[in-house]
Formats: sequence, C-alpha cells, structure tokens
Amino acid sequence: MKKMHVKRKAGLLLILLCLCIRVVPLYSSGVLVFGDQAEADSTKKGKVPHRIPKIDGKIRIDGVLDDDAWQKALKLEIKYEVWPGENIPAPVKTDVYLAFSSTHLYAAWKAIDPDPKSIRARYNDRDDVWKDDWVALILDPFNEQNRRFSFFINPLGVQAETIENLANEHVPWDTIWDSAGRITDEGFVVEIAIPFSSLRFPRKKDDQQWGFDVMRSYPRNVRHFLGFFSRDRSNSCYMCQAEQMVGFKGVKPSKQIELDPTLTGVFTQERENFPEGEFKEKEKTVEPGITFRWNMTPNMILNSTINPDFSNVEADAAQLDINLQYALFYPEKRPFFLEGASIFKNIFNNRLTTFYSRSLADPSWGVKLTGKEGKNAIGFYSVQDNILNLRFPQSQTTLSTSLNNKTIGSVLRYRRDLGNASTIGLIITDREGEDYYNRLVGFDAHLRLTSSDEVQVQVLGSQTSYPDQVAVDFGQPGEKFQGGAVDIYFRHNSRNMMFHTGYRQVSPDFRADLGFITQAGYRYLEAGFKYVGIHNPGFWFTRIETGPSFEYSTDYDDQLLYKALSYTFHYEGPLQTKLNLKGSLGERSYMGQVFDTDNLQLIMYLFPVKNLFFTMMATYGDHIDFTNSQPGTRFLINPGFEYKIGRHLSLTLDHLYERFDVENGRLYNANISYAGLVYQFNRRTFLRSILQYVDYKYNTENYNLPINSEFKHFFTQVLFSYKINPQTMFFLGYSDNHFGYSLTPLTQSNRTIFLKIGYALQL
Repeated sequence: MKKMHVKRKAGLLLILLCLCIRVVPLYSSGVLVFGDQAEADSTKKGKVPHRIPKIDGKIRIDGVLDDDAWQKALKLEIKYEVWPGENIPAPVKTDVYLAFSSTHLYAAWKAIDPDPKSIRARYNDRDDVWKDDWVALILDPFNEQNRRFSFFINPLGVQAETIENLANEHVPWDTIWDSAGRITDEGFVVEIAIPFSSLRFPRKKDDQQWGFDVMRSYPRNVRHFLGFFSRDRSNSCYMCQAEQMVGFKGVKPSKQIELDPTLTGVFTQERENFPEGEFKEKEKTVEPGITFRWNMTPNMILNSTINPDFSNVEADAAQLDINLQYALFYPEKRPFFLEGASIFKNIFNNRLTTFYSRSLADPSWGVKLTGKEGKNAIGFYSVQDNILNLRFPQSQTTLSTSLNNKTIGSVLRYRRDLGNASTIGLIITDREGEDYYNRLVGFDAHLRLTSSDEVQVQVLGSQTSYPDQVAVDFGQPGEKFQGGAVDIYFRHNSRNMMFHTGYRQVSPDFRADLGFITQAGYRYLEAGFKYVGIHNPGFWFTRIETGPSFEYSTDYDDQLLYKALSYTFHYEGPLQTKLNLKGSLGERSYMGQVFDTDNLQLIMYLFPVKNLFFTMMATYGDHIDFTNSQPGTRFLINPGFEYKIGRHLSLTLDHLYERFDVENGRLYNANISYAGLVYQFNRRTFLRSILQYVDYKYNTENYNLPINSEFKHFFTQVLFSYKINPQTMFFLGYSDNHFGYSLTPLTQSNRTIFLKIGYALQL
C-alpha cells in the first residue's frame, strides 16, 4: 500500500518538475506572460497589417473574376509551402483577392495549375472537401489567437466550415454564405461572399484589425499545404503567427432575426410479433416545428426551438459492440447543438468531457444562448428531454439504463481569455427529473507557458440523487452523494520533439450525466516522448515520429487497473501515405484477475491515385474476454476504400472483421460490412443509398451464460437530399431493418418513410 502511495507522489512530482523546468527560467528572465504575449509580439514584429478596401455594391459570385470591384480588392499571393515543405517556395502560384462592402466580406482565389487535368474536384455534400483540392480563408476577428473561423471551398464551389480551438480540434459549424468555383485551362477560380450576419467580430466605430490566413491545399504525390505566411514549427500557436488585416470601418455586427420553420413527416411500420407477425402501423406523424435565432446583441445569439426535429438524417455508422468494457461514443450531427459548440468543448476533448450533447437523446424543446464580448465568452443550454439515459461508470466497467423520465438539462459555460492564447473557464451542468438530479460544477484552464509549452487543468465536483429503484438495481447510493475529479495535462510540442505528461483522478461517486464519463474510481498517470524528423517533398519520407509512452492506472484502493509501455512509429510520405505502427506491453486487471495486454496495432491511409482512397486498421495481441473473465487473443482488421467515378458518382466500401480465441478455441467471429453509393447531381443535390450488414457468430460452448449462436442485422437507407444552405433543405428517404438469430432467419422488422422540409427566413 505504501509503495503505491509513493509511486503516486512520484508521478505528481514528475509533472511539477517538468513544469518548473520550463517556467523557472522564464520567471528569472521576466518574460512569463499568460498566453506568451512577449513571444507573440516578437513573432509579429515587423509585420505591417494589410488594409482591406471597401467596395460599393455587390460582387456576383459565379466563379468568374469579371466584376470591376475585384480591380479595387487587396491582392495577395500565397508564397509558402508550410507542409510538408518547411516554408519553401510554393510549387504553384495562387493569387488571392480580398474586399468588403457594408454587408459582406468577399474573397477570391485564382489558382494556377500546370496540369489542370490532375485537379481533384468532385461534387460533394457540404463539409466533404477534404480529399479534393481546396482553398481556405482563416479568420480571427477578435485577435484572440485561441479560436479561428475557417471557410474551405473546393474548385467546384463545395463548402465546408469549422471552428478550431487551441488544440487544433475542428468543431463542426454550419452558417450561411455563398461560393462558386470553376475549373479553367490554367487551374481554377473560386469566389466567396460571407455575410457579416454570419460572422462574429468586435463592435467598433473605427477600423478593426483581424488575424487571418489564406491557404491552398494542393494534393498530388503528397498533399502540399500552402499558406500566406511562414510558420515556426516550434510555436504551437498558429494564429499567434498570423498576418493581420485592417479595415471594416463602419461595419456593424448583425442583429438579424432568423426563423427556420420545418415540416417533418414520418411513417413507420413494425412487425407486431417478430418474426412471424404482420406489419402494423407504429408511427404516422406530420409535425411542424420552428427554430428561432436572434442576435440579441451583435455578438450574443439566442436560439430557441419549439417542437423541433432533432433527428439525424444519416444513421450512425455501426461500431463493433461485442466484448466492450466501456460505452461507445457517437459524434453529434444535429444542427441545433452544433451552433456555438466550440464554447462548450474542453480544450482537449478526449479527456474529461463534461458536456456531451448526445446525452440529450429525445428533446421536445430547447433554448440556447452563445456569444462573446471582449475577452468573455458565454454559453447556456436548457433542453427538455423525454428520455433519461444514465451511465453508471465504475473503475472496470460501465453500466447503463434508459428511463421514460422527462428531464430538464441545463448547461452554463463561461470562458475568459488571458493574454494571447490562454483561457480560464467555468462550467455548471444540471439535469433534473422526477426523483432524480445530477449537478456538476467545474473549473478549467488552458495556459500557454511558452510558444511550445502548454498546460491544461480541470477541477470538477458533482452531486447526484437517483430514483430508489434505479439505486437498488444498479448498486448506486440510496441518498444524494458527491464526487470529484481532477485532471492535469502538460504538453511540449516543438519542431523536432513532442513530450506530454498528465495525471487524472476521478472519484468513485463522480457523475457527469450531461457529459461522457465512462470510468470512475481510478487514478491515472501518463507520460510520452516523440522525436520528429521532417523532410521536404521529394524524399522517401516527409515526416517521421517515433518514441515511447507509459500509462499507469489504479483504483481508489490502490489496486492495479492498467499499465502499459508502448512504442510508436509514425510515417508520412509519397502517395499521401500515413502509417502508424504501435507496439504495447501491458497488464490490465478485471474482476480480480490480472491479464496480459501485449498487442501490435497498425493504422494506414493511402491515396495512390487521383480517384482512390484506401484505409486500413489492424490489431493483433492479448485481450480480455470481459463476458467470461478469461484471457484471449484478438485479431481485428478493418480495410476500406472510397472510389470516385468521375465528378458525380462515389462508391464507399468498408469491412471490419474480428476474431477472438480463448484457451478452448474460438469465442466469436464478428463481421461488419458497409456499402455506400452516392450520385451527387451538383453541390446541392444528391441521391444516396446505404447498405450495412452485421454478422456475429458465437461459440456457445465457451460462454458461461446462455447466448444465441448467431446475430445478424441488415440496415438499408435511400435518401434524396436538396440543400441550398444548412437550414434550407428538402429530405426524402426510406430505411428499414432486418434482424436474424440462431433459430431465426434474417427477417425485416420495420420500415420507415421520412420527409423533412426546412427553410431559413432571415429578417
């Protein structure tokens, strides 16, 4: 017992020592400023802001630079290749034009290509441009350097937009703007117009100064990223190095009101007594709904929705759900929750996630307030949910249940900028229902100590009370109880070296029912180091990362949960190849036993020719049979590819195979197959069909409990989609499900026809 305490203290001392090594010299030299203000100012020293001119009238967005206004625009050239080349001359010429009117920000790119036939450009749905050539406008209107708004456009005018935070996480974001693209004999031309009503920026009477970058992605044998300014790879703050634009005098943030009425129709039939029963009507509804969006102040947005359609048009991709120790995570896709989502995210979202919007499974109404004034950002949710999904995290597993219990879920988030690229924040969540509540309060900070060093801290506390029967059924406390969590994470990221270390502890009674916490009652220590080798294009590699990492976790009784020593080799090179090989030696305890977890993992991405994208993930090694508490050997392989046929047709195939063997032979085989075929008529309209097949085969002799020897699930969906913008759309689709078991052949269980019409009315 004492040895374990000594190890824990040693881990904490290691973290503190690492921080002191970085911080003490800065104190002694008098340059330590939150957000690295001194280094940021030094980085920008000598840079003269670019004045963006104001034009009268509007520019026609058609992919043709024939409007007279472009002659008055600020003209820039993208001169640098910033990846994989390190600030070398760009391999192709790209001119960029910027201007603004009283209502819009305009940008255009004239991208020269020596071989226009090699341009990768397809008609895709919104937000699907990443495999194509693309150009981008990156904006930091508040000059805060910890958040940026990014607009991406492929050569045919297909749009994507994201908000990125300090950890370079891309948070989905949907807003209304206009774009057009055209391939020419010289390359391609792209034009965009962004209404100021779709942007957030300070309220000023005089000129404003925004951070910005203009980029081009040029994918050939390698994917070349081209930028307007050179980048210091030892400075992990991208926007601290950005160029500045000056202008926008007289432009005011919008106080616009937007009404988004929707009409949703669903008709579902289901077999009354599966599998022999007849189909009976289960649901037949036609429901109007409306979402209200109001810029209460120029940078504070109020969203409310009555009788909303919170459904996902696209079903979640099937994930392997055999032999799980913890719950699966699914991404958020619902538009209401995507607006302003960056305010609610943790800086490093793969750690303690205090708000996970998909925990609100079936909302009937919602209200949301998000915005920023000066250095202060605020976000607020309140949503009524008709289903209460509960997770009961433990040190070695997660239990869960669903109740038909209406709850009100509320979240309050406050964040304040400190200097350049540092923040502190507060989050409060509350979920209330009949005989139930869960409340959480948390503090977090993200501090940039130097241009290469940053630290994140989270301190959380919760109070929970479950209904009596739930407490009895799932072994939870019968009265209200409290819990807490702490997370400290330090990262150094420079040109040739990456280092991280962290410590986290979550008490057994900590709950975050509006978040995504799958484990409680544990302490966790981690550390890792990587050497980074970089080479310009034309060599056999462009980037290599290699180094060890260590993880160690115990429960609150100081009993081992997990320990592992890993070594990673990461390679990037020709044919847009990315390969990650990781070997791990470890042990994990489960139900009083300690199991070996030695394994080898391979992840590979390959873009060998213009129209073909290939991926593969494979794992082999020791694993635990969590159902029967026995050791085993797992082999998993997951190949997939996407093939583009011309500019309109796309075929995606993906297959996952897992085999699990124990001492007495095979435990199970699992197969998940996916096929998707999409015909994209233009950038607004597509017809898509999806087939998804799941087949699990179990060796019942190796299970301690009764189990079906086979499970099958076949899902189909056909969807027609017409989207003018994220809120103005028409969807018409059909889907069904087939299930099969050891004594039941694959049989259709339900079928659904659905319709959705939405319109964005801006006042």
